[in-house]
Amino acid sequence: MTMRGLAVQPFKKGPDYIDPLWLARAAGGACYNLDFFTMSHAEIVASFATRSAGADISLIEGNKGLFDGLDVEGADSNAALATMLSAPVVLVIDTTGMTRGVAPLLRGYLDFDRAVDIRGVILNKVGGTRHEGKLRAALNRYTDIEVLGAIGLDQVLEIPERHLGLVPANEAEGVDATIRRLADVVSAGTDVDRLIEIAHSARSVHKESLVGDASAAAKPDVRIAVARDAAFGFYYPDDLEAFEDAGAKLLFFDALSDSELPAADGLFIGGGFPEMCLPALAANKSLRADIRQKLAAGMPAYAECGGLMYLAKNIQWRGDKYDMVGVIPGDIVVHDRPQGRGYVILEETGQGLWSPASAGTPQSDATIPAHEFHYARLENLAGDPGYAYRVRRGHGVDGQHDGLIVGNLLAGFAHHRNTEKNPWVGRFVKFVRCKSA
Repeated sequence: MTMRGLAVQPFKKGPDYIDPLWLARAAGGACYNLDFFTMSHAEIVASFATRSAGADISLIEGNKGLFDGLDVEGADSNAALATMLSAPVVLVIDTTGMTRGVAPLLRGYLDFDRAVDIRGVILNKVGGTRHEGKLRAALNRYTDIEVLGAIGLDQVLEIPERHLGLVPANEAEGVDATIRRLADVVSAGTDVDRLIEIAHSARSVHKESLVGDASAAAKPDVRIAVARDAAFGFYYPDDLEAFEDAGAKLLFFDALSDSELPAADGLFIGGGFPEMCLPALAANKSLRADIRQKLAAGMPAYAECGGLMYLAKNIQWRGDKYDMVGVIPGDIVVHDRPQGRGYVILEETGQGLWSPASAGTPQSDATIPAHEFHYARLENLAGDPGYAYRVRRGHGVDGQHDGLIVGNLLAGFAHHRNTEKNPWVGRFVKFVRCKSA
């Protein structure tokens, strides 16, 4: 669609960084997450409506199946999101090893919840012209669903995967060439005009409010250095926008090649795959020394998952060990199995570096929803450090705590979203502002 000159606004359901990086690269603009666990219904609607306002087409990629979710009633499913946003649904079905059986499968989807506006199906991984003919014949005979296209089974179309999913677009080689190849195949195999027509038939969504309204952005008075490169790329774009709304100017740097931090008042290192860049991270001794010195001198800092790993003494993976920054007095060991995976519920201990999330806001439940997905574990931690959070669900640093505190650094394995319930960005910026005054 972007090849046709249309402005496409992508969204991804759920807590994901990797798919949004690919979607953003393909669309030429930020991809925003819509997540029932970390966002209220009003926030989801507001985000979708606001971000879609200037686009020709809005596209939401689901997660898992149409009706899957934590809730047996489906309140957090893709179907529930589509219904909430009045979005028509196009199913993409893996047809490997399937012929006539595609009909009862899709009949089940069509009949399961009539409130879901399923408009058509794209047949994926089709084994050839003969296979496609059988699939179409079965659907024509037993259903009234519209077949919007068929994509052949072709390994050339596959994006490489590894232990945590697809190779991210900020790290993969030949990203733009891959996207062009996929676009050519999809354009040839699907009725793009019909897809656009279906999208344009969707009803508009009314928004009520939006966290971090750009119209209320404060004049920048603090500077935050943010690592963004092949090792660290897991950032929610609306969280980065919230920094600017809170009066912070973001200064991006490359942990693999920059010799020192930019002139900043605070530091933020998000998640990513530092284990895939260990030789380059270890070789950049000057940056590691600069970060170590500045954090030791009291620079406020926040690190999530990959950022925590980088700030530890070393990272051990597949028999190799590489020195890292060394601010956190412990070793990172990357295991063969996930050490923490899925949604997380945190409770503040009162030892955090910035004011509680619920300060000034009466809440019956002061817990913080977040998420984690890491194969790494922090081991051999020296001393008796404090923690900002108790873990009520999930693993965090040690199964009981997350948000390790070292000086003016808070580092954890959980990924936070800046929402009405957890406005962490403004709290962190305020902390940086106070320390830099």
